[in-house]
Amino acid sequence: MSAGDKIKAAADKVGGQVKETIGKATDNDKLVAEGQADQAKGHLKDAAENVKDAFKK
Repeated sequence: MSAGDKIKAAADKVGGQVKETIGKATDNDKLVAEGQADQAKGHLKDAAENVKDAFKK
């Protein structure tokens, strides 16, 4: 996994956590869902890169 890909995946996860937290604090279900989706997107990017790395070895 390249450093840029790791940063993008981490940014998705952190940004999602922030959105989810703000959504919960403001009772905004849409923002909570967006945050959870962003976190899932970050986890999927990590998983995809891990698969790529496994095949490179």
